[in-house]
Amino acid sequence: MTTTYGPSRLARTAVLAAAGLTIMAPAVIAPSLPAMVEHYEDQVLVQLSLTVTSLAIAVGAPLAGTLADRLGRRPVLLGGLVLNAVAGSAGLVVADLGTLITTRAVLGLAVGAVTTSVATLLTDWFAGPRRAAYLGFQQAAASLGGVVLLPLAGILADASWRAPFWLYTVAVPVAVLALVTVRDTSSTAASVEVPTAAAAPSSDNEGRRATAGRTPGGGPTERAPWRVAGLYLLALASTAVFYMAPAQLPFLLDGLGVGAALTGVAIAGTTLTGLVGSLAFPAVRRRISPTAVTVTGLAALGAGWILVGLADGLPLALVGLLAGGLGVGLTVPNLNLRLGELAPVAQRGRVLAGLVSSIFLGQFLSPIAVGTLAAGLSDTFIWAGLLAATAAAIAAPLLLRPHHGRYPHA
Repeated sequence: MTTTYGPSRLARTAVLAAAGLTIMAPAVIAPSLPAMVEHYEDQVLVQLSLTVTSLAIAVGAPLAGTLADRLGRRPVLLGGLVLNAVAGSAGLVVADLGTLITTRAVLGLAVGAVTTSVATLLTDWFAGPRRAAYLGFQQAAASLGGVVLLPLAGILADASWRAPFWLYTVAVPVAVLALVTVRDTSSTAASVEVPTAAAAPSSDNEGRRATAGRTPGGGPTERAPWRVAGLYLLALASTAVFYMAPAQLPFLLDGLGVGAALTGVAIAGTTLTGLVGSLAFPAVRRRISPTAVTVTGLAALGAGWILVGLADGLPLALVGLLAGGLGVGLTVPNLNLRLGELAPVAQRGRVLAGLVSSIFLGQFLSPIAVGTLAAGLSDTFIWAGLLAATAAAIAAPLLLRPHHGRYPHA
């Protein structure tokens, strides 16, 4: 399917480049936290400057989705990128910690706008296998952003705790490229999408799959709302489990005698295998059903975290981390794809914004949830792995199976 035009290669590049600035945006300042605590002499508020961004993304994404549906995807994307650059780099100059925390919250609103508009544009632009491919590319770009930006942040933090804030200015050239190349899609234009030779469904079953969960007029069936809510909950839970890697792993590996440098490499490994999983998603999706993709992804995450909990040293923990990253790389684009299929076009921005909120709320709640448990970290990783495996076995088949017929394996 297409809307009123086909996106150019540069437009697609701009949108995927914007995706690379999203998932790890809150963590760019993580290497600076010890020096920031020394500077401001307030560890609690300094840590809040990191976590408030994820909370603001979760809170602001629904607003961004509403604006994307009413005003268009392009202005939300451009506004989010400009705000990302301004609020993100504010740490270069602001002196007061309270002001810095405020700018970090504004950064979260910007990232929520960018993430929502990127997912909505890609879902508008493509259908069928190409939509699956580009939603996989979106997650891959987000993971690649982490692979590139986090090591750079660590290098810059050695020079000055403020230096990593320069990385947020990367949004400026991305915004310029988007301004020049990205043309808008709208709910009105998208509602008259028709199949084209380039993106026509490959079979009758594929066509039924693309419209599963909708009435002929484009609205959701009665069963779609609870499925959407269930998919949000699945995304929140899986993200909360996965985010134990950056939030809890340093403490677990420190107890096993692993140094900070190797811990950083291990955490980066989860991002790298997340990239691999996202790039593999389109090919995997062509061969197995949406339910099987999510079951496989969550099972890999669960098994990986169980291995981390059982590890008595870095090698076994690293195997578990790599498996967990691969699992998330498969799971997130698949949930994104399924929500795009369930969403009426005129509500697509709001529906996909809910996924953004769920993912970043999971990031925010992860350390809080772990902190309420009395178990040690090893046991907590094992229980979290069992939770992911249970979700794979129970929730995914209920939420991702088609309404009619079956999903083709081709």
